[in-house]
Amino acid sequence: MLDKNGIAQRIAKEVKDGYYVNLGIGIPTLVANFVRDDIEVEFQSENGILGMGPFPLENEVDPDLINAGKQTITARPGASFFDSAMSFGMIRGQHVDLTILGAMEVSQDGDIANWKIPGKMVKGMGGAMDLVGSAEHIIVAMMHTNKAGASKLLKSCSLPLTGVKCVTKIVTNLAVLEVANGKFKLLERAPGVSVEEIKNATEGEMLVPNDVPEMQL
Repeated sequence: MLDKNGIAQRIAKEVKDGYYVNLGIGIPTLVANFVRDDIEVEFQSENGILGMGPFPLENEVDPDLINAGKQTITARPGASFFDSAMSFGMIRGQHVDLTILGAMEVSQDGDIANWKIPGKMVKGMGGAMDLVGSAEHIIVAMMHTNKAGASKLLKSCSLPLTGVKCVTKIVTNLAVLEVANGKFKLLERAPGVSVEEIKNATEGEMLVPNDVPEMQL
């Protein structure tokens, strides 16, 4: 079973040389810490930066450098800063190759709910709706079940939707899955996790190949 860093480390393997990538709030922000040193990747944040680096060490913290989740970040050489209008122009113009988001629920059709729980106060939807409406490749990083143990991979989402039929892949603490023909297709098992455990934690319909390899980090 993976922790949050393990999920981020596995997703980092999906990041290819030359990609422009947007990292959502939560687990996705950790992905920048695990990208290979031998590839060039530009991380974009909707609050107005292109060229984010990994999280800073204590002696590197600059309170003026933050991501969309208000976490302090580092800037790589050549990073650029701009207003939100320019940032969302990049997103809506489909100049981001890969979007990595957290979620509260994902459906077997690829719907995502990640911005609101009715009755609870939220800061706002942020840029998620623009991101899911513009990106071709959307990977969700999340825990497989909620704090009560209920599945977050569902037949249909119960919470207000952020986007419809947009998620391509999900990486959880238990597995790597892709959305295929209205079902979750199991691609990899987390270390020490059985196929049966993944089945029991997944409410939506799941396609299970005869051989499901254990993921390599």
